Amino acid sequence: MKSQRLIVVLLALTAVAFAQTDAQKTTAPKSEAQKSFDTMKTFAGKWQGPVTVDPPMHDMGKSDSEISLRVTSRGNALVHEMQEAGTVLDATKYDHPVTMFYLDNDRLLLTHYCDAGNRPRMSARTLPDGKTVEFDFLDIAGNTKYGHMQHAVFTAVDENHHVEDWTFLMPGDKPIHAHFDLKRAQ
Repeated sequence: MKSQRLIVVLLALTAVAFAQTDAQKTTAPKSEAQKSFDTMKTFAGKWQGPVTVDPPMHDMGKSDSEISLRVTSRGNALVHEMQEAGTVLDATKYDHPVTMFYLDNDRLLLTHYCDAGNRPRMSARTLPDGKTVEFDFLDIAGNTKYGHMQHAVFTAVDENHHVEDWTFLMPGDKPIHAHFDLKRAQ
């Protein structure tokens, strides 16, 4: 009986905390990081389109990519998942990097869970056009033996079209640029 009352009290306190957080979100002026995060959240949905790789590499860029973006955690995080179009969702056989976007006080950060086995973090800045959010490298966890993601840019063209540019540094700091031209999947 006491444990049931404790659970009810904890749930009530949690609800009050969430209500206060939601009220603060609606009354406080939005920071640049929050505005950038709001822009990123407009990309929620499923996307498909060609990828161009520079310099060209063996199989990369030969087929379309599928990207899924989903708002989660009561609006506090955005999950970005990428895979080659037409492949099954099997991360043991196919690349399937996952990126998380989230606010950290007055910064919008991303953590990229890379197929290269590391986790670079990047910090956002919104460009003056208000449609482009650029992420610059902060730090990395994990091994960089096979290279790592270094830079990312997201540009809203319209509600059904956006562009992503990702830069990966190969060993020896040789950059590979991938340009995704994505249309909202119907």
